[in-house]
Amino acid sequence: MTIMATPKQSAPMLQAQDYNPKSESVVAKRVKSLIFHVVALGLTAVVLYPALWMVASAFKPNAEIGGANTSLWSNNFSLDNFVTAMDGIGGVSTLQFFTNSLVLAIGAVVGTILSASVSAYAFARIKFPGRSVLFGMMIATLLLPFHVVIIPQYIVFQQLGLVDTYVPLLIGKFLAADAFFVFLMVQFMRNLPAELDEAARIDGAGHVRIFCSIMLPLMKPALISTSIFSFIWSWNDFLGPLLYLNTPEKYPLPLALRLFVDQTQSSDYGAMIAMSVLALLPVLIFFLVFQRYIVEGVSTQGLKG
Repeated sequence: MTIMATPKQSAPMLQAQDYNPKSESVVAKRVKSLIFHVVALGLTAVVLYPALWMVASAFKPNAEIGGANTSLWSNNFSLDNFVTAMDGIGGVSTLQFFTNSLVLAIGAVVGTILSASVSAYAFARIKFPGRSVLFGMMIATLLLPFHVVIIPQYIVFQQLGLVDTYVPLLIGKFLAADAFFVFLMVQFMRNLPAELDEAARIDGAGHVRIFCSIMLPLMKPALISTSIFSFIWSWNDFLGPLLYLNTPEKYPLPLALRLFVDQTQSSDYGAMIAMSVLALLPVLIFFLVFQRYIVEGVSTQGLKG
């Protein structure tokens, strides 16, 4: 004899079967993820607002720049600021300022890569007396403020007749004066397996061959990271050119931007902002092209060969 379940008896059983605690946890995770992304987007908007305002202000007339007007939108968008900025200042074209900054930035990148990589190889791979002491002294220079050595360096370059040239701005790059980049490459080289050097020495390779054929190809992420930071720092350098350069034809972009302020009784802020936007483009392009190597360099730091 079969006993049939009544609807009143089966309803609670069906409700108990439909309840799934996992589905509730999935919903909670999705809500937390949504809240996190909303907060992250809000903070990003706050951080990026000054940059967006600068780009928008480059297309505004001077009357709408500054004061209480902080909106991004304008009904009088035009390219007049960019036209004025490209005309240059004091008879010097903006292209000349760009060329000067490019010479300094490329020179800094080349000098830093050559000197820092060779010095890092010596500290990381060559055993010589006093290596630890010299490396510690080099690291100690990171604690020395740049402002402490400004006057002595200027006196030396002035006595050598190198003021108003690019030599004071570039010679330190070719002499491994940037201890940060040397330290960065030393740490990267120490993560490379020493068996590579030993195998190369068995084949008869010397330090030059090992450095050029083995170390440099493996150090590409560190070299690219060094190039990015060196390029940006040199491109944005204001104090160094201000100290050593006296001729406007030799000014880089940071000094050229300063000329837009108070060159007349009323400063041309629109042209200055437009030139600032143009000055940011090379740095932004350079970073976007090579930023993936920074991620690659960070991801390979934990690998052991």
